[in-house]
Amino acid sequence: MQRVAWTDERLDDLSARMDAGFDRVDRDMRDLRGEMNAGFADLRGEINALRSLMLRVGGGVMASVVATAFLGGI
Repeated sequence: MQRVAWTDERLDDLSARMDAGFDRVDRDMRDLRGEMNAGFADLRGEINALRSLMLRVGGGVMASVVATAFLGGI
């Protein structure tokens, strides 16, 4: 097995390639984080809409039960 000599120039090249790779990973993670935040914001909006609908339906059912009790003499 041949021994490889690491010159300062080769080490600098390696360092530059590694820095570029980590910069790419950091950029990808920032992009992914932005997409996730947007997705979670959409999900929060849908959950709030569902909560509102459930309150309206539940309130309607309760009003119907109360009205039936008063009018029908349960």
